[in-house]
Amino acid sequence: MDLKLPLAAVLLTGAATGLLLPVVSTVGQPDQPRVIDAATPTTPRVATAVPDAWAENVVLTREMDGHFYADVAVDGVSLHMLVDTGASVVALTGADAEALGIGWDPARVAPVAQGASGPVEGVNVVIPAMTLGDHEARNVPALVIPEGLEVSLLGQSFLSTLGQVQMSGEHMVLGNT
Repeated sequence: MDLKLPLAAVLLTGAATGLLLPVVSTVGQPDQPRVIDAATPTTPRVATAVPDAWAENVVLTREMDGHFYADVAVDGVSLHMLVDTGASVVALTGADAEALGIGWDPARVAPVAQGASGPVEGVNVVIPAMTLGDHEARNVPALVIPEGLEVSLLGQSFLSTLGQVQMSGEHMVLGNT
């Protein structure tokens, strides 16, 4: 069963709840993974764009599967993500979170959304900084979905920091104006 579409729909409706949960991010030593924990009460975080950090638009071409993909960077590590304008937040596969050095506690995996086949389990995290082209967003709310997600999703918690997300035919323009 292809879980990409049900998960995208689930993230749109269910992940908003996760955005309301408190999130704390602590950065480990350089040789240790970043530990991001949603258990400690704090003020909820909202992704913010870094001022004057956007010089050019990024133009994506629709792939053979009908979707748009973008390469983003987190701490210098590149990640190929499906651009999902219907997903409320960025959603990372467990493998991609590990590759990015985002640590998460498997004991904290809990239902974060409801899918057609039942609850979707994951962990709320915050990505300290994500870069697409010349645009950087900080404190980006995200979910780590350890099972059932085949590709990481670039959702609204990042896309909403852009001035423009526009589709025209076979192209998507992400940019400031």
